[in-house]
Amino acid sequence: MKFEDLITEINGFGRFQKMILCISFVGRFTLPCHFLLSNFIAAIPSHHCDISSLDAEGIFGNLSREQKLTVSIPAQEDGTPASCHMFSYPQFHLLTNSSSSSELPVVQCQNGWEYDNSTFSSTLATQWDLVCDKKGLNKAVTTIFFVGVMFGAVFFGGMSDRFGRKPMLLVSYISGMAFTLASIFSTSFIMFAVLRFFSGFTITGIVIVSVVLNVEWVDIQHRRLVSITGSMAWAVGSTSLSLFAFCIRDWRWLTVAVTSPLLLSTVLWWVPESARWLIANGRVEKAHYYLHKCAVMNRKEEVISRIKPEALSIIASDEGKKNYSYLDLVRTPKMRRLALLTGTIWFCVATMTYGISLNITGFGLNMYLTQFVYGAIEVPSKLIVYYLLEKIGRRKTEAGAQLLAGISLMINIFIPKDQWVGRTVVAVLGKGFAVAAFCTIVLYSSELYPTVLRQNGMGYNSFLGRLGVCLAPLVLLLDSFWGHFSQTILCSVALIASVVAWQLPETRDRCLPETIEDVEGTGKCAQKT
Repeated sequence: MKFEDLITEINGFGRFQKMILCISFVGRFTLPCHFLLSNFIAAIPSHHCDISSLDAEGIFGNLSREQKLTVSIPAQEDGTPASCHMFSYPQFHLLTNSSSSSELPVVQCQNGWEYDNSTFSSTLATQWDLVCDKKGLNKAVTTIFFVGVMFGAVFFGGMSDRFGRKPMLLVSYISGMAFTLASIFSTSFIMFAVLRFFSGFTITGIVIVSVVLNVEWVDIQHRRLVSITGSMAWAVGSTSLSLFAFCIRDWRWLTVAVTSPLLLSTVLWWVPESARWLIANGRVEKAHYYLHKCAVMNRKEEVISRIKPEALSIIASDEGKKNYSYLDLVRTPKMRRLALLTGTIWFCVATMTYGISLNITGFGLNMYLTQFVYGAIEVPSKLIVYYLLEKIGRRKTEAGAQLLAGISLMINIFIPKDQWVGRTVVAVLGKGFAVAAFCTIVLYSSELYPTVLRQNGMGYNSFLGRLGVCLAPLVLLLDSFWGHFSQTILCSVALIASVVAWQLPETRDRCLPETIEDVEGTGKCAQKT
């Protein structure tokens, strides 16, 4: 008897599995809040040079606030005070002469900045003056966080294989909460950046472990449903972030608010260990214990009562577990080709998706509303994917979603920047297509890799995907050279991914490859394009 047969007999998607899915939902709800948190805590409010020292010296006399700004700070094209420069000395003649001030001598801000607190009471920019020459550090802290996520994915993937899913999930909950809460007490930007790195490193274990745990407890027929349903936690969290940020305008308290679900996950802790992992590691008594709990909750107790722990040892030996490594991804020609194709798609789709998600202020509309709509569009997007995966297949769904996302980004290049509503509508559609592509490639990749290398393959793809996420904030900085630079790059990677996706074999209604030989075309479940 195979494990899939056993889990099917005790109901592969009963109350036990639904309970696991609900518990993991709480922790996974936190992830998008942290992944997109920099949209708000690293926002740069309107600012100009602080001229209070000149006012204290009595230089301005009885001038109004507007007059003080006029004689102290040059005006930009839109009439607002310049953000990073001030006159080298007050230009009182500007009060009576409306001539241009562009030729007057200016210097960089001498005494810090004054910030507009109408939108945010406190951000990283206002906390450590990350503006003007230092404004890139706001994007850099996002990249630092995702570098932590990238290495955390590799770490927790390996550790959960070695020590089990349950303990590493608890480690991720507690350490992620600890590092995140510690970051709000940072006394310098460097201290915050270091703690933010470890926050990303530890919190990513939640999704790495919980996704595997959910899949390993359900039967084959319900893996697609569990994958899509679990990913809905991301949509809910992403949408909720806009509501949290709208109500909480201080970056410290906002960080506390989006981290609080982890405390609930820890307090309400009850997650079973993966019976499949226990059997593979020879711990059949413990595996039988959890399988019995599953059967009782699913009202299939008579099934498990016929199976003794000793019988699970046979399953363990039948699994024939061997030691495979990441090197096995490149030892044979078709495995190398598969790794190259899927790795390219993961990198491209992650860069594109987060390039869109992190650009909520680039369209001129309310950032809270933009974030809300970006999150809400994920729900219909994932429901459509669930239908299309079986209707037209994995390859067409992935390639089509990438193509439509690329077209949406291309359209925005040609829409004038003053047409904010139109640009935002197209961007939201692009986000929906990007989410569809991301959701599809996760399931698609797991079906393409053979069982003996599936976890290594997913770990490799996840690493490349997170590398793309790290680069996304830096891509957005390129708009300072040309206003459409980032959109052009994101459009290009989407179209590249669409072409690459067409090179992959279809997996709908085909048996999953079990060995490397199946992928190479010499096994009984050989893949066909």
